[in-house]
Amino acid sequence: MKYFFLLLSSFLFAQQTQKVDFKTAYGSLSIDAQSKTIRGNVRYDFKVLTAVDTVKMDAQNMQFTQVKRNGKEIPFTTNGKQLILIFPFTKGKHSVSFSYEAQPKQALYFVGNPNTQTGQIWTQGQGKYTSHWFPSFDDVNEKMVFHLDIVADQKYQVISNGTLKEKNTQDSLTTWRYRMQHPMSSYLLMLAIGNYEKKTQKSASGVPLEFYIEAKDVARFEPTYRYSKKMFDFLEKEIGIPYPWGNYKQVPVRDFLYAGMENTTATTFMTRYVVDSIGFFDRKYTNVNAHELAHQWFGNLITAESSQHHWLQEGFATYFALLAEKDSYGEDYFYSYLYEKAQQLKFASRTDTIPVLHAKASSLTFYEKGAWALFYLHQKIGDKAFKKAIKNYLNRYAYQTVNTENFLAEIRKVADFDTQQFSKVWLEGYKFNTLEANELLSINKSMKIQLQLDQYKAKSLSEKKAFFLELLQSDVYFTVKENSIAQLRKEKYEDIKELIAVAFSTQNLSIRQKIASHFSQIPDDFKTNYETLLEDASYQTREITLFTLWNSFENDRYKYLDQTQHWIGFNDYNLRILWLALALNTPNYSPNPQDLLQELIRFSSPDFEATTRQNALETLFEFRMLTPEVLKNLVNATTHHMWQFSKFGRETIRKILKMPDYRAHFEQLLPELNATEGTQLNRLLLEK
Repeated sequence: MKYFFLLLSSFLFAQQTQKVDFKTAYGSLSIDAQSKTIRGNVRYDFKVLTAVDTVKMDAQNMQFTQVKRNGKEIPFTTNGKQLILIFPFTKGKHSVSFSYEAQPKQALYFVGNPNTQTGQIWTQGQGKYTSHWFPSFDDVNEKMVFHLDIVADQKYQVISNGTLKEKNTQDSLTTWRYRMQHPMSSYLLMLAIGNYEKKTQKSASGVPLEFYIEAKDVARFEPTYRYSKKMFDFLEKEIGIPYPWGNYKQVPVRDFLYAGMENTTATTFMTRYVVDSIGFFDRKYTNVNAHELAHQWFGNLITAESSQHHWLQEGFATYFALLAEKDSYGEDYFYSYLYEKAQQLKFASRTDTIPVLHAKASSLTFYEKGAWALFYLHQKIGDKAFKKAIKNYLNRYAYQTVNTENFLAEIRKVADFDTQQFSKVWLEGYKFNTLEANELLSINKSMKIQLQLDQYKAKSLSEKKAFFLELLQSDVYFTVKENSIAQLRKEKYEDIKELIAVAFSTQNLSIRQKIASHFSQIPDDFKTNYETLLEDASYQTREITLFTLWNSFENDRYKYLDQTQHWIGFNDYNLRILWLALALNTPNYSPNPQDLLQELIRFSSPDFEATTRQNALETLFEFRMLTPEVLKNLVNATTHHMWQFSKFGRETIRKILKMPDYRAHFEQLLPELNATEGTQLNRLLLEK
């Protein structure tokens, strides 16, 4: 029944888009962070193509006043999901205006303390629906030009779609006026408000590029945004269509729901990618950066008309991001990425029978199989024809919605290519075409060797040792060497020590990290070499190494803890959290263990981002440091807006409830919890 209702709603809105064409939205907004309320005055200009007696907008749980058409009040109703304007709208131009207020449960998020400069407010439209915070249209086919005025405390920066035309400060409030020139779907509307510093550059074509970073992270600016301008310049040239939106902004937001989001002119991304020069090795933003940028053409300029054709956004953004990365990291990186995704797709197709052209396809299918389909197509019709088709496709459907046949029709115009067979194999079939994929991968020398390496998986060590030794001493791409080490996991150290020594001597950080994770216990004769991994320029390698050394050599624990006592790590404090746990579990190491425990517990509190909190809570659980304060922070996690973190909280509580006496500890917490926390905990306590 629910599915029928969704279909009916989509059908009704499709009917409206054929009769009413919304042109422009003007919004003047103010947000109260204390009450988590948004208020606004909105005006929509639209053209009625065929006379109608109602006009509908998506508006989730909003209150409306002053609803007017051309300045005169008109009847309206709401149903919790829509604003319905009741009036005999004749053919021609119309304008409606209204005031609204809402306390969104999703799509508009408040992070940090609003009374300090740690507060942030940001939005997420795709998958969460902009109509929770701005009356708009959940149907992607309804595109219009948006103009927003946003009032905020003068201590904050405000980022939104389009060009900042002016900002005016009166008393302690600043009004930011953003204007757009071209239409877009409502899910791309955005706000980000916080304490940011901004740096600007210009692309080779003169497009203003704005890079935001929290004031506390200014020293991390260059590693975070490394290659940004280069990739922008590359994509403009590669795609063949000038960047279509006037300017481009990027802003990291705390506790973001996804890796990144391609809001028109203003990408938001998670703070995981805000890194220093060491953090760049493990958590570089470049792939997400290029992916969201590519969406400005594939997704924003042209938008898939329905989720069945979602690959036209995600597959294209994935492939063009990979092309941009190839320009920075080289051919071997490009082909290695394709190889890894081919392996994932091959194994996934054993159980995943949903093809690319299906609304319920997995992310792996939409993104990676979609990208592979484009790579295959690119190789088969040639670079010149492929680029011509892409350029024609974007020009023909600019600022419109598209389907797969629209794209394939452009391919047929430039190449004698069987798009029907292509679609059948790559888009409509669920199996991954491994045979043809391997042929294309074999173009690259390193991947040709990788495919040879795959043939050794079932062979004994004696049969492959000589080949591995030669491979590790060659100039083949490092991922191939990593994969050879992965084949040695079940072998005895004495039998592979020569191979490990050769791999270790490469000094490649990725290979050394693979070796670091290879051991759960360090052989005595490898100890000295293994200890050097503590100095590698990788926070992830250091984390693996510190724990493994601490676990392997009890008599040296003081030495390792002294050596690493000032480590912090990524911005989720991974190294500090590990160090605190190890120090607390090393008898008599610290004269003030209670101080260390309180520091570790604080990392699990709402004072920190979800990634830091989860890291701390996992550590506290693993080492069984489950104080009442830890349990309370764990309950609080179940109420978080990040579903991954709230799920972690629930699952961890379920595990703890199976342990003796802890049910009583949780029950004792109930009087201290707020209503939402209490509801979540009671639900878990009542589970069988």
